[in-house]
Amino acid sequence: MAVAQTKKLGSLIVSFVALLALSGCIGGLFGDDSGNSSSDSLSNLEQESRGDWIPFFGKDDSDQGNRIGVNNYLWRASLDTLSFMPLQAADPFGGVIISDWYEDPAAPGERFKVTIYILDQRLRADGIKVAVFRQQQSAQKAWADAPVNAATAADLENAILTRARQLRVDSIAQN
Repeated sequence: MAVAQTKKLGSLIVSFVALLALSGCIGGLFGDDSGNSSSDSLSNLEQESRGDWIPFFGKDDSDQGNRIGVNNYLWRASLDTLSFMPLQAADPFGGVIISDWYEDPAAPGERFKVTIYILDQRLRADGIKVAVFRQQQSAQKAWADAPVNAATAADLENAILTRARQLRVDSIAQN
């Protein structure tokens, strides 16, 4: 009986500590009482390079709770650049886009898959990382991994960054 009470007390203590830890996070989730959000403290240049937030649910731009937190220009430029490939997954909250395998009709027997990571909320050259995977089909029709030219990922990153800059310039010109 003493063992059962000790286990109950132990689980109660663990629950209390977890509750305390979570209550400490509430201020970070809902902002502090100073009235200044983190975006208020950014310089104008940093705010411009972040891009607009992407509305995720509905069209109401006034509700920040309905927006995702990746750079809008990098996100849209990545989707534009991979528009010829089928998408397997796109996580706007984590900033990850994964294509499905794509086989170019002009080069049968070879297929590619691309994963894009958006690493920053600002429009920066180091805010995006691209991983490219390549497979070739053998005579037995089985797919086997093949080396990828190192410049391929860099070329895709540059194409995405160029498109993102175009989107940003277009956005500034409209305002």
